[in-house]
Amino acid sequence: MNKPTPRDEEIPLDPKRYIVSETDAKGKITYVNDYFMEISGYSEDELIGKPHSIVRHPDMPKVVFKLLWETIQQGKNINAVVKNLAKDGRYYWIFTEFEIRKNTDTGEIIGYHASRKTISKHVIEIIADLYAKLLEIEKKEGVEASEKYLIAFLKEKGNDMEFSNIMEEIHKFY
Repeated sequence: MNKPTPRDEEIPLDPKRYIVSETDAKGKITYVNDYFMEISGYSEDELIGKPHSIVRHPDMPKVVFKLLWETIQQGKNINAVVKNLAKDGRYYWIFTEFEIRKNTDTGEIIGYHASRKTISKHVIEIIADLYAKLLEIEKKEGVEASEKYLIAFLKEKGNDMEFSNIMEEIHKFY
């Protein structure tokens, strides 16, 4: 499936509604709610079985997803600020709460549940600037250099912690 060409037009989100999805352990979509389909512009048939990256916006630095996956694969829940790409090329910013789904008998991770909600314009401005810098570094020097920059950025802000708390702390800080 070809990715849509990004357009510089934001999709307004209802602050009272959540965009919800579930994936298997490898990130393939197994469930989406109606609001996810409405905002993304994809039908259920177009989403189920596809990698969640179907809605990944090219403005998102790879390091965010690298650290996100490292965290959830360790069985830790995480929050993240993400810019997604709709089927029509428009975008939407969300604050996402990722939760681990485990087999109750074996404790094995069987998938992930994500609930997303709107986020304040002020936080988006801060995060967008940070993500643009991370993306610039990735293009010139790679993901590892981007990760080093992110860690240094957080230490400078007084946040010496695991990535699982980074986005939540950035959200609180600003």
